[in-house]
Amino acid sequence: MESLHKNKTWDLVKLPKGKKIVRCKWVFKKKEGTLGVEEPRYKTRFVAKGCSQIPRVDFTDVFSQVVKHSSIRALLGIVAMHDLELEQLDVKTVFLHRELEEDIYMQQPKGFTVSEKEDYVCLLKKSLYSLKQSARQWYKRFDSFMTSHDFKRSSFDSCVYFKKNSDGSFVYLLLYVDDMLIATKDKREIKKVKAQLSEEFEMKDLGPAKKILGMEILRDRKASKLYLSQKGKGYIEKVICRFNMQSAKPVSTPLAAHFRLSSALSPQSDDEIECMSHVPYSSAVGSLMYAMVCSRPDLSYAVSAVSRYMANPGKEHWKVVQWILRYLRGTTDVCLQFGRTEDEVIRYVDADFAEDLDRRRSLTGYIFTIRGCVISWKATLQTTVALSTTEAEYMAITKACKEAI
Repeated sequence: MESLHKNKTWDLVKLPKGKKIVRCKWVFKKKEGTLGVEEPRYKTRFVAKGCSQIPRVDFTDVFSQVVKHSSIRALLGIVAMHDLELEQLDVKTVFLHRELEEDIYMQQPKGFTVSEKEDYVCLLKKSLYSLKQSARQWYKRFDSFMTSHDFKRSSFDSCVYFKKNSDGSFVYLLLYVDDMLIATKDKREIKKVKAQLSEEFEMKDLGPAKKILGMEILRDRKASKLYLSQKGKGYIEKVICRFNMQSAKPVSTPLAAHFRLSSALSPQSDDEIECMSHVPYSSAVGSLMYAMVCSRPDLSYAVSAVSRYMANPGKEHWKVVQWILRYLRGTTDVCLQFGRTEDEVIRYVDADFAEDLDRRRSLTGYIFTIRGCVISWKATLQTTVALSTTEAEYMAITKACKEAI
């Protein structure tokens, strides 16, 4: 509440005729700290119920940029190669830093109703958590601030900012909503950027980067190595425990050759559909997908295969998901390694002709490394049916060339 009042988030007014109010609520959360470094924190957040907002009345554009995972990995590769300083920042009450462009009326917070003004409502002046336009409003504010301080925005990723110094070195800044990574050769440059940001926003200095988006950043500067992982008591272990696979027997491959998935294995009778409705298939596939996107390229093909049957999964499909979880249990310590090698960008691409048994579409798979560091990967069905193996290969190469650019 101190933050809300300090940022002058709303004014108390009478509700105008014909206007509707947006509901609100308190959200309480225990945020786990980094293992052995930080204690758990208890956080309270006041949010608006944006689901009650009316399109083109309460909001227009809602899209907001976040940095790509491949950009994070590219920066970590650069940090390891050139032994750069890497630090992290967090913006406090991030969505309270931008004025709203629309008139939005909200009920008063529960437990903090102003006496003798119980029938008044809050006219929001600043964007609030869970409003449809909040993330976009924050990004617009941050972008204008960075460009006014001589930072350039990447034309390939709108949340990557960089500035070239007089000595030829660069300062890199990556933004994911309220999390920032800053990298540069000289620590004084990081202090300078932090001071500029602190003048404009209320910041929390997290020091050397240790964790980002549920991924741990481990660094051995003597050996010029940097590791990105979701192991230990992190995300992967939570996923295994969530789906009760902590005592399952590990397997050595992400997807065994004897699995031949198709829609013919989906439930046909009402009893089968009812039985599968109690299986957390979508939740499990989504959890595996996030692990794959962050730090596990070895899961790409397997996750691509099981994600095709999210609408109507069968028992055989669920067996495959459990197999992947068993593989994950046996490989929790697998992580991405970044270091110094001589090679530049190397890309591998291949196609599997007519791999999909249902629509006979081919599979595109590629992986990119920069000086030995894995940066980008994908395994996905092609959008159209290839009429030959050659055509499938060309389609795969085209996809990889787009990623290379």
